Amino acid sequence: MGKSATTTKDAQALIHSLRTAYAATPTNLKIIDLYIVFAVVTAIIQVGYMAIVGSFPFNSFLSGVLSSVGTAVLAVCLRIQVNKENKEFKDIGQERAFADFVLCNLVLHLVIMNFLG
Repeated sequence: MGKSATTTKDAQALIHSLRTAYAATPTNLKIIDLYIVFAVVTAIIQVGYMAIVGSFPFNSFLSGVLSSVGTAVLAVCLRIQVNKENKEFKDIGQERAFADFVLCNLVLHLVIMNFLG
């Protein structure tokens, strides 16, 4: 019984420290995080819908899921480039990172539209 109380206390301390650290995150990164969560939730909903209803037009299902996952991956790349604490991309400006994100999203969605047929 003592071990589960310690585990619960450790989990609460972990959640509290994560919440405190995330409060210091800049607003633009929080907006990107929200967009990433939206893209991942959209992909999960599409997979759930496919599991319930079926995947008759399978290429449509793949296009939707790959679009959501690809957008989430590109948004993660944008978040990495825009983060000021990341010293690896300090030479890349925020405008250039956003332009790369938009261009890559355009290419991704053109490929997906082509895959649809």
